[in-house]
Amino acid sequence: MPLMNREQIMEVIPHRDPILLVDEVVEMVPEESIVTRFHVDPAMDVFRGHFPDAPVFPGVYTVESMAQAADILLLSMERYANKTPFFIGIDKVKFKGKIAPGDTIELHVKLTAERLEKAIATCSAEVLVRGEIVATGDVTLAMR
Repeated sequence: MPLMNREQIMEVIPHRDPILLVDEVVEMVPEESIVTRFHVDPAMDVFRGHFPDAPVFPGVYTVESMAQAADILLLSMERYANKTPFFIGIDKVKFKGKIAPGDTIELHVKLTAERLEKAIATCSAEVLVRGEIVATGDVTLAMR
């Protein structure tokens, strides 16, 4: 049973379809870490062009899913509740495997740094498919 479903997630973060890339929250340690999942629907329009003969979930969508998992963690904190998260940095991103239509990605995100006076936070992320790491990276967000 998830801690949060899509409807509950949309009560926390401002993202909506077609760019909402988190389906459920399965674990959360407040102010520390979160685990989320997203089912990569084969019917997503992006697969018409990326790539028609060998579809693959775009890397930029993977990085956006990292940021959205971080958004849920951060916006669940009282000090950032009802803020808008703005993506201000992407660092150390590595792609180690392919995400295909029909896969379910699991995102493990941890808060690693915070500048409270500027309301800026950095989170590290691992993206897994069937228990294998397919991407890693750090995302930095400004809460406004």
